[in-house]
Amino acid sequence: MLTNINVLDLSRVLAGPLATMLLGDLGANIIKVERPRSGDDTRGWGPPFDSTGESAYYLSVNRNKKSVAANLSSPADRELISTLISSADVVVDNFKRGMLARNGFDPEVCRTVAASVAPPAGRP
Repeated sequence: MLTNINVLDLSRVLAGPLATMLLGDLGANIIKVERPRSGDDTRGWGPPFDSTGESAYYLSVNRNKKSVAANLSSPADRELISTLISSADVVVDNFKRGMLARNGFDPEVCRTVAASVAPPAGRP
């Protein structure tokens, strides 16, 4: 079980959400970052939709996740994402190549942010 693993899900549409769904099914703590107002594109993939208008596909691959809205082009939201990275054991994204780097989150920055935080007691 992955009960002490924190995953930051920066993915959207298909493969990324499915991968993090599986990690959540195994007990990992998943925080999914979605665009403000519109969220993940798959919220509207349907029918079928539930009573709130969310698609069955979205609900199935995003089960076991907490969601937060953040815009990569907003400095305040980039600070929030940096904080989330610092508490994550795993970061998953499936943006087009270079998208995260253009917004200040290239792999080296992510590793530096993650390394700047000491692991919790009892964790390697």
